[in-house]
Amino acid sequence: MEKVQGRYETMFIVDPSLGDEGIEAVVNKFSDLIAANGTVEKVEKWGTRQLAYAIDKKADGYYTLITFTSEPGFTPELERIFNITDGVMRSIVVRLDK
Repeated sequence: MEKVQGRYETMFIVDPSLGDEGIEAVVNKFSDLIAANGTVEKVEKWGTRQLAYAIDKKADGYYTLITFTSEPGFTPELERIFNITDGVMRSIVVRLDK
């Protein structure tokens, strides 16, 4: 039986106080994690932008958008890892196809 693949996007905001190397490490961690569990289509580094509202008293965040395909069972694990990773301020995973 063939495994079902879905197309997803994830956007996450990294604390810019980590510095360039720290931000790059977090982005690479998630790019590598997704690649190990699916296929990364595109990584868009939007850079540091002003937040709509303060998160943990911070006004800015480093935005990254990753488009990928994976099995549906991987996304809850990805969300769990976002939640326990220091430096990730917010994250969301959205399925693109139905």
